[in-house]
Amino acid sequence: MSQNPSSNTQPKLDRSDERVRHDDSLAAMAKGFFDRVRSGDLGMLPVAVGLVVISVVFSALNPVFLAPNNLVNLLFDCATVGVISLGIVCVLVLGEIDLSVGSMSGLASAMVGVLWVNQGWPIVGAILAALVVGAGVGLLYATLYNRLGMPSFVATLAGLLALLGLQLYILGPTGSINLPYASSLVRFGQILIMPDWLSYTLALVPGLVMIGRGLRARTQRLAANLSAQPMQALILKAVVLTVALEAAVFYLNLGRGIPWMFALFVALAVLLNYGLTRTKWGRSMFAVGGNKEAARRSGINVRRIYMSAFMLCSTLAALGGILSASRLASSSQQAGTGDVNLNAIAAAVIGGTSLFGGRGSAYSALLGIIVIQAISNGLTLLNLSSSLRYMITGGVLAIAVIVDSLARRSRVSHGRA
Repeated sequence: MSQNPSSNTQPKLDRSDERVRHDDSLAAMAKGFFDRVRSGDLGMLPVAVGLVVISVVFSALNPVFLAPNNLVNLLFDCATVGVISLGIVCVLVLGEIDLSVGSMSGLASAMVGVLWVNQGWPIVGAILAALVVGAGVGLLYATLYNRLGMPSFVATLAGLLALLGLQLYILGPTGSINLPYASSLVRFGQILIMPDWLSYTLALVPGLVMIGRGLRARTQRLAANLSAQPMQALILKAVVLTVALEAAVFYLNLGRGIPWMFALFVALAVLLNYGLTRTKWGRSMFAVGGNKEAARRSGINVRRIYMSAFMLCSTLAALGGILSASRLASSSQQAGTGDVNLNAIAAAVIGGTSLFGGRGSAYSALLGIIVIQAISNGLTLLNLSSSLRYMITGGVLAIAVIVDSLARRSRVSHGRA
């Protein structure tokens, strides 16, 4: 008699657990999404909405904006500053800043032109030399910060002026060096396009990766008797992502296709995102950005983290300058000046990386630079002055910072509650 109640009770508990997991379905997932938004965890929702609004407005004013070949040119332009913005994400995650990325990119561009064209170096050697100098500049910033306590704002502002002066010095009185148009570097930056079959194949990869990781996480959570993402939700998200990417590839292939230079940018974003989200280094980055003292007490080598972030930022800035030289087929005094600094920093912030540290994503640079270049491209098609582009980009940046500040305040208030 004593065993019957327990035997009858156990199946009821199992069925109750099954109902709880069943309730964790699409409706529950949608409710969780809205709860996260209300709590201030906006993710990349603002930039996605912004992209839709920009596309609708500019395509209504000029249908050429959404023409396949115009979008291909936009992707070419995104890659140069976008690579620089990836480095900015690294220092912003720490709550720091690098104001010299524009000058570093200009110096790298000048070095490639001088060493390759004027001095006769092999192109690979000239590129490696520029990247090494970029890493050295980042190491210098980290040393000034770690050893002397110099704020990154001051150190990189001094670096901005010094690197700009060095760029002007090595270019000499001519101020410009034309790169061979038939060279592989220039062709990479202007005309090389990915084969259609390869672009369609690569567009399948994100959905497959999402399903693979989702199934593994689901298996682990169910084994621990925790609620897991429903299979239909996982499959739906993977299918939607795959269809969207394949449709985008199809539309771009109606024109010239997807540039190899943009593919390099995306590959770097994926690698950086993996490093930030899947490695001990990435976890340490967010820990230091969230609370430096707590990270130090937990055993994290804070100095080494700062060194890696600044070196990576300056190296990516140098790579962005090399890509800019390949795009323009020249190294000149104007390289890295103008709005390069503004666009690189703004892209990371507009994409969702916090200025307060501790939160960010490599994909924020990808989405943010698309927003900025879309604005620039749309205004150019409308034959509007560059002054409007500066004002609109500044306004979008201000809105992004305001949204980030409000979201941060909302997260703090919900945390206290």
